[in-house]
Amino acid sequence: MSELTLLLLRIGFLILMWSFVFAIVYALRSDLFGTKVRRLPVAASAAAPVAVAAPVAPVTVAGSGPARRLVITSGAKEGLELPLEGDQLTIGRSADSGLVIRDDYTSTHHARLMLWDGTWMIQDLDSTNGTLLSGKKVGAPTAVPLNTPVSIGTTTFELRR
Repeated sequence: MSELTLLLLRIGFLILMWSFVFAIVYALRSDLFGTKVRRLPVAASAAAPVAVAAPVAPVTVAGSGPARRLVITSGAKEGLELPLEGDQLTIGRSADSGLVIRDDYTSTHHARLMLWDGTWMIQDLDSTNGTLLSGKKVGAPTAVPLNTPVSIGTTTFELRR
């Protein structure tokens, strides 16, 4: 082999090695830090829990059919109320999740809520720390009764009408 061929092979190998190192660093960075989350202004976030706290008891007693909203009862987004539109909602750290939960105990794609025959079901998507329904780990898709706590990481939520 000529010296030029050897030099080109060495440079190509170095480029390949460094691209591999950068790919690993990028994957670690996105897994550790995720994407930036914008915070609501203090006045708007303080007003939200007050608005949803008042009608909770009367609404859950009246009406029929599946739950129509998800209410976060503890965690970083406590007081957030999310309407359940459509037939499924993904939960995790990923920006493409329907409910984004940013904490160290939540996987990128952690769990999925699915509407099946008029009943909301929760499915753990092979998360590291698991999904808890009333304090019990969820293995297979499980029905979620109204006002039953579901814990994902440090966040707890309930389904309500």
